[in-house]
Amino acid sequence: MKDEEHPPPRGRISILRSIWSRPKVETSDDTEAGRAITMPAQAAVPPLQQVLRRLAMAILVLAVTTLLVWLDRAGYNDNADGKVDLLDAAYYTTVTLSTTGYGDIAPVSDAARLTNIFVITPLRVVFLIILVGTTLEVLTERTRQQVRVHRWRSRMRDHVVVVGYGTKGRHAVETLLGQGLTKERIVIVDPLQKAVDAANADGLVAVQGDATRSKTLLRAELERAARVIISPQRDDTATLVTLTARQLNRRASIVVAVREDENVPLLKQSGADTVVTSSSSAGRLLGASTASPHVADTLEDLMTHGRGLSLTERGVRKDEIGRTLRECADLVVAVVRRKRMLDYADPEAATMQFGDRLIIIGREEPEYL
Repeated sequence: MKDEEHPPPRGRISILRSIWSRPKVETSDDTEAGRAITMPAQAAVPPLQQVLRRLAMAILVLAVTTLLVWLDRAGYNDNADGKVDLLDAAYYTTVTLSTTGYGDIAPVSDAARLTNIFVITPLRVVFLIILVGTTLEVLTERTRQQVRVHRWRSRMRDHVVVVGYGTKGRHAVETLLGQGLTKERIVIVDPLQKAVDAANADGLVAVQGDATRSKTLLRAELERAARVIISPQRDDTATLVTLTARQLNRRASIVVAVREDENVPLLKQSGADTVVTSSSSAGRLLGASTASPHVADTLEDLMTHGRGLSLTERGVRKDEIGRTLRECADLVVAVVRRKRMLDYADPEAATMQFGDRLIIIGREEPEYL
């Protein structure tokens, strides 16, 4: 694969080098993507604390410069009395660092002038930067955003793209996090600013745009994703997104949520690996709740991580190969063998084989695979 032959640069130095040396086309692409990709907000310092910190830095620069001038006071001349004391040094420092420069106190010796050139002048620049730090911070915000976006895009591999951050999308993310997936490996795609803001508030990277367009999905790095969850509000939108996603990524596992059962075959033909019908699932849960509330509670418990029992999938371990399902430490309800689903009572699933995937019920949550 192309990505394997040329792995992405690693480390802060290599990332910065790639930012400043990459071609103009890639730079333009990152700039355009930065308008649609929003990153989770970083921990912000309170405004009063920022002001006090910059004030302390400015006072420190003033004190250091005053000390330098006072130590070299013999090399300065005061037009008023001919000598420079500590107060005169502080006065000279303030008018020099603020670039006022009345000229009443001036360096006259070579040492004092060299100190002004190589020490006080850089301190003057630092002092001015501190004073206009807020303005510079605003001006450089776009650059920092571009750096963060480029760094994120260069590192994103085998992640999960969630299209639609409504009720279904949020619960899907909660389940993924409950299975051990980190927030850094989840990307949200939604056309609504409200949903994007909600995703950022939850610590997730979000891309705002129409998921039926290839450009939007490419900004989410879908072509390098391992899994795609599609949960829009409309079934026709889900179909278009599935077609686009499958065209961009042939290897990713695509799971789609639709409202009506009649759209399931169309989604399968469009490239979806698994289709979940929300209306029929809700109807079955309602029926189970009516017939037996305890059954419905157990089903809800199995589908919700962190609430006792968990229904999960894992690979068969080496020490389990050749054993029966009853000898497994976990309660096995089904076995996936060569893309076939075998329930626990199927004679073919009597013993576990190499490469099997086990659908288990247990209290311990295995690592996300």
